[in-house]
Amino acid sequence: MKLFYAPGACSIGIHVLLEEIGKPYDLELVNLREGAQFKPEFTSVNAKSKVPTLLKDDGGVLTEYPAIAYYLSVTNPDAKVLPGGIEGMAQAFEVVDYCVATMHMQGFGRIFKPSNYAPSEADHEAVKARGGEIFEKGLAWLDQKLAGRDYVTGEFSFADTAVFYVCFWWAARLNRPLPANVAAHYARMNARPAVQRTLKAEGLA
Repeated sequence: MKLFYAPGACSIGIHVLLEEIGKPYDLELVNLREGAQFKPEFTSVNAKSKVPTLLKDDGGVLTEYPAIAYYLSVTNPDAKVLPGGIEGMAQAFEVVDYCVATMHMQGFGRIFKPSNYAPSEADHEAVKARGGEIFEKGLAWLDQKLAGRDYVTGEFSFADTAVFYVCFWWAARLNRPLPANVAAHYARMNARPAVQRTLKAEGLA
């Protein structure tokens, strides 16, 4: 397998999952700042120009965080990163989808790329503020979801990698505080050897 990634991007969550699984894989850095995601070398692999992108052992390509996380979890049952039962799976996908589609795309999308939401630079600060509101609402929801449990579904699963990456952005990149239950989850994730190896490999330790 090969993971196309950018240091500290949302692909960091899939990187953590690969480390948790423990099977051999390769990494290929995609320099988003230099626009490598739009160059033929990468678009020939993923025309969406996005990371994470997973090149499977059979030569097939998977894109989109939830799809990659689910595939890796199902095809590596010994790693025990797939929640048990219908209820566990539903909760996992609920959290992953909310982290990716709302907190990331709607929240951080506005914070980091306000020009995508307002052509006038005069409106950019208001766009960023709205992004922060969306993200903080997400943190409050996650805080309730994590009350009384160590991980999203009780035991560690692929869903926790999505929570980790959005919290990494908020806490490590923006130096903003996390609510109590989310902060405890973030600390728990940072203590996992797989996370420590990932941060080191991406030059973020």
